[in-house]
Amino acid sequence: MSRIGKNPVNIPDKVEVTISETSNGQIVKVKGPKGELEATFRKEIKFIKQDKNIAVTRESDEKLVRSLHGLSRTLLHNMILGVTEGFKKELDVIGVGYKAQLQGTKLILQTGYSHPVEVEPPNKDTKIEIDKTQTHITIVGINKQTVGDLAAYIRAVRLPEPYKGKGIKYTSERIRRKVGKSAAKK
Repeated sequence: MSRIGKNPVNIPDKVEVTISETSNGQIVKVKGPKGELEATFRKEIKFIKQDKNIAVTRESDEKLVRSLHGLSRTLLHNMILGVTEGFKKELDVIGVGYKAQLQGTKLILQTGYSHPVEVEPPNKDTKIEIDKTQTHITIVGINKQTVGDLAAYIRAVRLPEPYKGKGIKYTSERIRRKVGKSAAKK
């Protein structure tokens, strides 16, 4: 039995969860104060709603089904967390002349290229915020995967380099620095 999958998912008071059957599997809709999320889960995994909890069960002990058991429970838990609390990723822009600006909802990055790089949020639930110094980016949303994907895409615009540390990095990330080459003395 999956250690994660056997734990029931608690439903908070402000959250409404609806589970519907289809030929492909189950569609789970989660509605909360921050928004609404929907996901389709495979037919081998079953969600059973009991009072303020949802139990996740599986049909068989095949390897694929066992691996989907814990994953499905975690995805459902993340959906409930997203509509109640939301998810957040923070990035720092480091480098002389490097900055980020907002133009409506679009993020404009100036990171040493000959042109500014424009990044558009994938949906209306995901928002990009910038502080006054224009070097700290915060991505906020209800879908954990969308927030993480957008943060990874922004970081990939200019990856942090190991010599001076210039680039875009996660706020909690620590860049391992390298010592530069020293000139040979004669």
